Amino acid sequence: MSGRLPWPLAYTVSGADCSAPMPLGHSAPLSDAVRDLAELGYDGVEVQVREVGADDAEALARTVDAAGLRVLGIGTGPVAAQDRLTLTDPSPDVRRHALFRLRGAARLAGALGVPVSLGQTRGRFLPGLADMQRQWAERAVEQLAEEAAACGSRLLLEPQSRATTSLWHTPDDTRSVIDSLDVPAGLVLDTHHLDAEGVDAVRSITDHARVTGCLQLAAASTRGPLTVGDPRLPALLTALRTGGFTGWLTLEHTQDGDSTKAAARSWTALTDAAAALS
Repeated sequence: MSGRLPWPLAYTVSGADCSAPMPLGHSAPLSDAVRDLAELGYDGVEVQVREVGADDAEALARTVDAAGLRVLGIGTGPVAAQDRLTLTDPSPDVRRHALFRLRGAARLAGALGVPVSLGQTRGRFLPGLADMQRQWAERAVEQLAEEAAACGSRLLLEPQSRATTSLWHTPDDTRSVIDSLDVPAGLVLDTHHLDAEGVDAVRSITDHARVTGCLQLAAASTRGPLTVGDPRLPALLTALRTGGFTGWLTLEHTQDGDSTKAAARSWTALTDAAAALS
């Protein structure tokens, strides 16, 4: 593990299938990004994907393994961010295509033996359609969770702010969704989205640590890299430890124009906070 952290530390990267680097991840192509992150001391990467399947697992694993890192999770943000496909689009064809893409990501995750996460691709409500759109999303999430489980993966559902999606904004209401499923599923908690919804991150981690597969971190006010001495970090790490967290940590934030410097700043801030607790 990185430094004194008891959990794997990952950085967000974009898969080779993405049309452009995701703005909250390393800006370099995947092969360059993983070499850079390995030199900085990271344990692995969380790979954001757009259009993939199980057949892409070998090439992805080979690229990441060559740098001495691991793929820790598969993210699906580019499905919506780059292709505008969501599970609540009024068009049946768009919804079908969105779910097809997400199922492909689940099959990739299963081939790699890691979880697949769902955030903004669930979409936004339109006036007069909210009830129907919620039903579409709920049914699609059931299907995606079943696909992930059948492939040897697990769906992680991320509470996100109202600025990003129209449903499942808090850990409590997102937890109710995963608890209703017939297959194992979990949460991704993101400090930025928790802050945006006025949810106490430490309390949420304490309450949901055992069902959380990943905690995503960014600076509180800027959503940029972490800074040394951030007073939140010791409390967050303590909550993870006392809550029985067994997942991984991901740095998901803006790059401030230089991904190497951003990744180094966050790594130092987090490992320093962990060292101070030991």
